[in-house]
Amino acid sequence: MITDKNQTQSSDEDKYYITAESVNLDDRTQVLNHCETFGIFNRSGDIVGQGDAVQGIYHRDTRYINRLGLKINNLKPIVLSSNVKEENEILSVDLTNPEMVSIDGDTMHHGTIHIGRSQLIRYGVFYEKIEIENYNAQACRIDLSIELGSDFKDIFEVRGLRRQERGLLYGYEYPDNRSLRMSYQGLDDILRRVDIAFSDAYDKISGFEKGEVTFQFLLHPKKKVSLHYSITFEAGNEHTEKKDFNEALKQVEPDLIKTKAYFPVIKTSNGQFTHWISRSKADLVSLMSQTPYGKYPYAGVPWYNTAFGRDGIITALEVLWAAPDLARDVLFFLAANQANTLNESTDAEPGKILHETRDGEMVALNEVPFKQYYGTIDATPLFVILAGEYYDRTGDLETIQKIWSNIVNAINWINQYGDIDDDGFVEYQHKAKNGLTNQGWKDSFDSVFHSNGQLADPPIALCEVQAYVYGAKLHASNLARILDQPKQAETWKNEAKALKEKFNEVFWDKDLNCYVLALDGQKRPCKVKTSNAGQVLFTGIADRSKAKKLVETLMAPDMFSGWGIRTLSTQEFRYNPMSYHNGSIWPHDVALIANGMAKYGFEAEALQLMSGLFDASLYINLQRLPELFCGMDRRTGEGPTAYPVACSPQAWSVGAVYMFLKSILQIKISPLRKEVSFHKPILPEYLQSIEIKKLRIGDSFVDLEITRHGADNMIGVNWNNTNKEWRLIVVK
Repeated sequence: MITDKNQTQSSDEDKYYITAESVNLDDRTQVLNHCETFGIFNRSGDIVGQGDAVQGIYHRDTRYINRLGLKINNLKPIVLSSNVKEENEILSVDLTNPEMVSIDGDTMHHGTIHIGRSQLIRYGVFYEKIEIENYNAQACRIDLSIELGSDFKDIFEVRGLRRQERGLLYGYEYPDNRSLRMSYQGLDDILRRVDIAFSDAYDKISGFEKGEVTFQFLLHPKKKVSLHYSITFEAGNEHTEKKDFNEALKQVEPDLIKTKAYFPVIKTSNGQFTHWISRSKADLVSLMSQTPYGKYPYAGVPWYNTAFGRDGIITALEVLWAAPDLARDVLFFLAANQANTLNESTDAEPGKILHETRDGEMVALNEVPFKQYYGTIDATPLFVILAGEYYDRTGDLETIQKIWSNIVNAINWINQYGDIDDDGFVEYQHKAKNGLTNQGWKDSFDSVFHSNGQLADPPIALCEVQAYVYGAKLHASNLARILDQPKQAETWKNEAKALKEKFNEVFWDKDLNCYVLALDGQKRPCKVKTSNAGQVLFTGIADRSKAKKLVETLMAPDMFSGWGIRTLSTQEFRYNPMSYHNGSIWPHDVALIANGMAKYGFEAEALQLMSGLFDASLYINLQRLPELFCGMDRRTGEGPTAYPVACSPQAWSVGAVYMFLKSILQIKISPLRKEVSFHKPILPEYLQSIEIKKLRIGDSFVDLEITRHGADNMIGVNWNNTNKEWRLIVVK
């Protein structure tokens, strides 16, 4: 029997659940993001501040702007087009006037005034350029109004958390006739400010005191006028450098060039597939924020525009073969933020890797525990895996030496704190009062349960976490051997071997033909089929005979929807295709599973998974795979069903295409052997060739072309390599 507790969400269990009400008013919203700041706009370039809408401009986890509206003669313009440019740098909107009367009383027919909006976010400042052109035969006078408002809501408030009280929201201030200010004194004693500065390209201005600023323009026939303004977001003693629109725009290209240099250029014979790769790269570049330790891929907009340990590591693993420098930066950032003390209020333990870091008023007041929060069971072993994979990809021993103590501390955490009950498996049980109940990647309150639907009691040992620990110890053993620590290397290798043997004995369920989801606090197996079992393949912990059966299970219709692997089988008690973790489809999850399948020799199945998500991308705006989508069966002529509060762009979702390519090509760069190898690569029918330019190998670059040819569809690889020390190996 399932208790009421398991049928409904208690206030404690669902406190971090993102409510369905916190959705965009228009599913065609546009997103701009850069580092600590992002904006969500409607197609007009406006921000509609109604109800619990998520639209707004956010900076460091606070919504600074919740209303932004443009009117011409007090009427809403008509949208002609609305596009975020390919590099994610500018939202470009074309508008025109409705039927109206000019200020001078003349009739102005629909479609005679063109209004172009260009919006840009750079380094904590929002910029807009508005250009107006008159296509009437005579001059006319118009009013252009911009409405601005701010609620200074913490992002957790926007997500649905209720607060007992808030700070003081001040009225509009206007320091001079070209600027407007809004401010908020938080309960954390920090004054947050919005400063709006306008250019002087207008004839008359009014309305500052109401927050709706009106500019009057005399428009001559076929002449263009423009208005620029900037919005700066500051807290406390912060001072942000202000530029005009054109100066800010000049910064974009060199910044993009520098960040895009992390990645090779990939083109294919299929224009749509090439666009999927290019869009994914542009989205990932837009999420890569500068830190003192290099670039870090922020998890996703809007809810997770900050550094997450697990997300950053998996994103770095996805793109590692193509962009190894990102992995190095992620390792340095997480090593610098590794826990070194025991602090139950943040679930911190010595050696543990960060789960997330946050800013904002609610964090400062400890209303949420996420300023530096460590409530994750898997980021720590994944950190060690990334370090080992990074060394295998680059041979960069200097970086490994710099973070070696962090790697050792991470393994020590696994053995000392991770295995709570000394049974050889790693478990979690949260200690922080306001912390996450579930601490695997499926961290919603109802994601771990038994076959009858009853939620599992902690401490909980997840199947994929044991696989991560196995991979971490193998990689740590290899690195210890390289660093001339043979005893330590042997110890960790033996620990990994023992874990693999015990894991396959305890977690495998022959009736399910699948690894169980988890063991609960009483060591009872949670006998449900989930995608977690698929991630077990990623590190090689599965026995080969069991891997074959597992792949068959995962590709059966109850798990594979036609788009991707569901997080939960349709046959399970809690299956709901519209849930967050119990039946939905997550691109990064599917990519990890596909990569694991390919490692065990199931490249055809990996290719099938890649093709499913590629097909899905063709139905999704911008070909941008979101954080997740619903798990309904694929229907002919229809795209996947959207999940209403999914982040988009999301780093590990847009990074998935790189891991899919690695899986089907089985490409490996081995600096110690100076080899670039392909092991039985395959290409789908819709890809005749793939061209990879400026792929880093050691201290140089190589160009590669992979082609399918002949009646037997054999795969050939050619390369242009000036470094004669390296060789190309293709196993067919």
